[in-house]
Amino acid sequence: MTNMTEELSKPDKKTLQKIQSKVKKAINDYQLIDNDDHILIGLSGGKDSLALVELLGERMKIFVPRFKLTAVHISVENIPYQSDLDYLKNHTAQFGIPFVHHTTRFDGTTDTRKSTCFLCSWHRRKALFEVAKTLKCNKIALGHHLDDIAETLLLNLVYQGSFGTMPPKLKMDKFDMTIIRPLALVTEKEMKEMEQIRAYHKQVKNCPHEKDSSRRDAKNLLSELEKWNPDVRQSIWGAMENIKKEYLPKKVDRRFTKHVEE
Repeated sequence: MTNMTEELSKPDKKTLQKIQSKVKKAINDYQLIDNDDHILIGLSGGKDSLALVELLGERMKIFVPRFKLTAVHISVENIPYQSDLDYLKNHTAQFGIPFVHHTTRFDGTTDTRKSTCFLCSWHRRKALFEVAKTLKCNKIALGHHLDDIAETLLLNLVYQGSFGTMPPKLKMDKFDMTIIRPLALVTEKEMKEMEQIRAYHKQVKNCPHEKDSSRRDAKNLLSELEKWNPDVRQSIWGAMENIKKEYLPKKVDRRFTKHVEE
């Protein structure tokens, strides 16, 4: 499987080429990759991260821009999540990408205000930063797609009262690291199609906290909005790039206003 479109039907080739094109557009439009980058791929073992390995692995062969990749899988000891490490290693090897397995753990009793899902995600992300630093990577590529980004925006609107989400590129000054999301323009439907075409091996997943996440509610809401507008994901993306501040509330800083007594 060293060529994405080798020995595939025309519809499958068309699907993969469309996904490739969207990844290329995201990389170019948001300048996700520069010459001499060393990019760590967060390889969870799900369809999105498996696809990300393949898509970036293929682009790495083009050498424009020239960059290198390392795939890292993080295991959390105290969460019952099983991974087929041999499969992950073999998958990355097909594209000439080194594979690293790192294990971490966390104590959920230290912060009972946060959900187990949040703490697990936070510690996984922290471990990714630590490994990236050790490997001298300057960027971390994550497999978030368009649906993930739209759902995060909805969650922030509903629960946080803020208009923000996971951008295609985010410079983390605190960690001196840049997060990139090359799948930002690809829909979850397209990712599922790629999963089916490539017959990715599903990881054994047995997390008792997975159903507690509010993200499932956001996913359901996005599906409901899709009934109104089949292109709702693209519309949400367009809204994020077309913010009209003059039509939004703007609180006046009264420290700099002149008060007139009536």
